[in-house]
Amino acid sequence: MNIDLTADLTVIWALIIVVAVFVYVVLDGFDLGIGILFRTFAVGHDRDTAMNSIAPVWDGNETWLVLGGGGLLAAFPLAYGLIFSALYAPIIAMLLALVFRGVAFEFRWRDPAHRGFWDLAFTGGSLLAALSQGVVLGALLQGVAISDRAYAGGWWDWLTPFSLITGVSVAIAYALLGATWLVMKAEGALQQQARTMAGWLGAATLAAIVAVSLATLFLSADYFSNWLHWPNLLWVAPVPVLVAISSVAFWRSLKARQELAPFLLTLGVFLLCFVGLGISVFPYVIPGAVTIWAAATDHSSQVFMLWGTGLVLPMILGYTAWSYWVFRGKVQADGYHA
Repeated sequence: MNIDLTADLTVIWALIIVVAVFVYVVLDGFDLGIGILFRTFAVGHDRDTAMNSIAPVWDGNETWLVLGGGGLLAAFPLAYGLIFSALYAPIIAMLLALVFRGVAFEFRWRDPAHRGFWDLAFTGGSLLAALSQGVVLGALLQGVAISDRAYAGGWWDWLTPFSLITGVSVAIAYALLGATWLVMKAEGALQQQARTMAGWLGAATLAAIVAVSLATLFLSADYFSNWLHWPNLLWVAPVPVLVAISSVAFWRSLKARQELAPFLLTLGVFLLCFVGLGISVFPYVIPGAVTIWAAATDHSSQVFMLWGTGLVLPMILGYTAWSYWVFRGKVQADGYHA
């Protein structure tokens, strides 16, 4: 049997980028979530504890965003150009929000006289970044107007009711990640507050998943076919079933006052959502318009980049794992980990 090596490399690169984006969503998602919830925490001890729970790892988390974006540019340059042309406004809003959030993170410690302002900026930057990421997802799912390998739409095509729904849904889901992270990392009143919020946010996240999933089915005949036509239905049915089972287990873990399980189960739901997203769009990188093979760079470039990624990726994984291991355990307001 003949194997198209170029096609295989294209799939490998698509998987690398998907994994990088997923790891970014998971790792940066919980610290964006803490930022979204930050103003609900009591000034002083609780806010300092929440901030210190992410201080050792938050900037390293965004390495995965760089890998995902850089990988998209290098491996799928056509898709990179089309996506950034169509979604320039929300992508720039996201990047500016991440920069502003990072500045606020540092300056709240170095400028205590204006800490209230920096706390507000931290929350605002986190919320805007989360909303922008959700809007980008929604705008991609609803489709991008393309003509002769160039973007043919308008400046505001990305702004629709569906993209706004996905934006709000991602912000809610990130807030849930942040709450479950604090259930795992905090103690006392802050942990109890996070546990209470996790219950409400878990229900809101599940409702958002159902709403976005149902709305997505009617965006395109391809989405509807991928999920509801036989025999596809037989193969994709485990995804919503597992989401339901994970949701039940999540609320049981909260009721049992477990600390690690709510966070891990939330990660599991995120993974299932990514699997569902892959079922909806594969093999397209721009749904309904450009496949991963049509957008891919040439074979020699893919091989060259794969060697580089093979050398760098283990170092990133090692650094990430080591940093989380070193700073495991409970965190205190003074920054020490128990």
